[in-house]
Amino acid sequence: MTQPVPRIQGHCDERFAAVRAAFEQNFRERDELGAAVTVLVDGESVADLWGGWADTARSRPWERETVANVWSTTKGATALCAYLLIDRGLLDPDAPVATYWPEFAAAGKESVLVRELLSHRAGLAALREPHSLEQLYDWELTTSRITAMEPWWEPGTQSGYHPLTFGFLVGEVIRRVTGLLPGAFLRQEIAEPLGIDFTIGLPEEEAGRVAELVHTPAPISSEQAAIYAQLEPVVLAALSNPVTGADEANTAAWRAAEIPAANGHATARGIAGLYGILATRGLSGGHRVLSPETVERVRAGQGKCYDRLVGAAFGHETELALGLWLSGPNGAYGPNPRALGHDGFGGSFGLADPEGGVAIGYVPNRMGSEIANDPRKMALIDAVYSAL
Repeated sequence: MTQPVPRIQGHCDERFAAVRAAFEQNFRERDELGAAVTVLVDGESVADLWGGWADTARSRPWERETVANVWSTTKGATALCAYLLIDRGLLDPDAPVATYWPEFAAAGKESVLVRELLSHRAGLAALREPHSLEQLYDWELTTSRITAMEPWWEPGTQSGYHPLTFGFLVGEVIRRVTGLLPGAFLRQEIAEPLGIDFTIGLPEEEAGRVAELVHTPAPISSEQAAIYAQLEPVVLAALSNPVTGADEANTAAWRAAEIPAANGHATARGIAGLYGILATRGLSGGHRVLSPETVERVRAGQGKCYDRLVGAAFGHETELALGLWLSGPNGAYGPNPRALGHDGFGGSFGLADPEGGVAIGYVPNRMGSEIANDPRKMALIDAVYSAL
């Protein structure tokens, strides 16, 4: 059903008019409520657009500084913190995690490598014992349960997406090395010095600019119900221990917590700025953040495979770098197979293409039902590359 297009604000270079057209089409044909998209080429903004509504009542227009919870797009920010430590020689991706976090060696995890945490190969995709949302907000409790648990599979042998545990695993390593939780480290070392609007969690004083998330899941067919009934325990635990969604993310408790895999809050400009550090081979606004050698090191593929948790959603083999997905032959992040990025639950994404010098950030508040490659995302990516 065709919908009216709200007033679109911001700027878009004439060369990238297709991006504005695709952004408008998302409102007209893909049920967009409120959203923003930013495109950087060689560090320069060629499109920075926003429009629609920040709430379901349509009483608050989406503004230039509106932020939203971006779910797993947060993982790129957490990974970037680890990249900074790797670049400084403070973290070795090929060292055992227990080198930095000695208690982690319990329950047969003594040989798990930092690289395996970053590439979702640690076998720790979900907590084994029931874990409530309130308990998820407790950093010490959550990391202590991860410390005590046995892996679901032999670490290093398979890729299995870690929806929530990724942030606590990589985040605790960051804390052990720096003394700071990843949210504070991101703010101190990257976001504030570079003027990048991306936080893990959301400070209470910023609540007035956050968009309300909306999620209307598609009805489950009998065939889908049959598939869900046969899911192995690790997949069920990853999806539902605890349950998270728009209702939870719209609460003050969620925003106040430290969940470095899922509760980043950002503008599209902030996402593009963070992922743009990789797109410009370690530079941001003329400042050297990472060496080009580190950028190449962390985007090396970790082996193609059919991911144990989300392989069915993709329908084909995928490949992770350290913390981010590679675009691969199916073009999840554009035509360059070595471009990389991350999708967030419901549709947000960040993309970095060092060969093209391209970075894209996208934030919606109406959450789609696709696990990855939301049609709104793919339309925007296609429009960017059609202009290049």
